[in-house]
Amino acid sequence: MRLLDFFVSPAWAEGAPAAQQPDPLMGFLPLILILVVFYFLILRPQQKKIKEHKQLIESLKKGDEVVTNGGLLGRITEVGDSFVQMKIADNVEVRVQRQAIAALMPKGTLKGEL
Repeated sequence: MRLLDFFVSPAWAEGAPAAQQPDPLMGFLPLILILVVFYFLILRPQQKKIKEHKQLIESLKKGDEVVTNGGLLGRITEVGDSFVQMKIADNVEVRVQRQAIAALMPKGTLKGEL
């Protein structure tokens, strides 16, 4: 008998109950749910926005009133494969990349300005 056994009774470990193995699917379920939410809240809307912008770029034609990413507002005077020419003021025309077109404005936005 050891000296401390007199003051403190020894604790003997009992046999552990048989542990059940967790279901592997339940371990991955939170990760799967996060990925599904990520897809529907972030990826899907971004893909839709990219598709709409691509359709806008492909449908550009002479006479359309557009705004560029830099904020220039003008009327398209010439459409090329990679660039469009825009009239932004009297006797002022600029060439911008088609991808730089941010939005198509309603007809009449530039009435009397150009």
